[in-house]
Amino acid sequence: MATKRMTPGFSDQVMGLVKSLRTDAPDCVASGVVDMSTGMLLSYETVDNHPPEVLDLLAGATLDLFQGRTVVMIEDVFKERRGVQSENHFFQEILVNSENLTHLFVRMTEQQDVVAVVVCRKSVNVGMLFAQVRRVVREYRL
Repeated sequence: MATKRMTPGFSDQVMGLVKSLRTDAPDCVASGVVDMSTGMLLSYETVDNHPPEVLDLLAGATLDLFQGRTVVMIEDVFKERRGVQSENHFFQEILVNSENLTHLFVRMTEQQDVVAVVVCRKSVNVGMLFAQVRRVVREYRL
């Protein structure tokens, strides 16, 4: 498991990442960064007011998507069968469509326990969404 660099600029980097995701992702209505190792939503921006309990649940839901018990079991089986010794996770990006929104969760490359979250209108061009979010995530390299 990668260790987060807790330099004085880490908080600024996280807030910059959230702001860039919010402005650069097409049709974006919210963005955030979740630290799955602590279960915390580190930072977020949204165009709407959301109940605090919904925001609190976002980190837990993100953890379940990427590292829930069954997901980890699947990863372990594939690692064993393929002879992979890496601590990296297989699931790097997850796209979820709800009734009105599209949610994209992207694991950071260097810090596997940090996930960027982008929420867009359902009408978003998914290809452009992936392209823009991947570009921003590469830029920030958390």
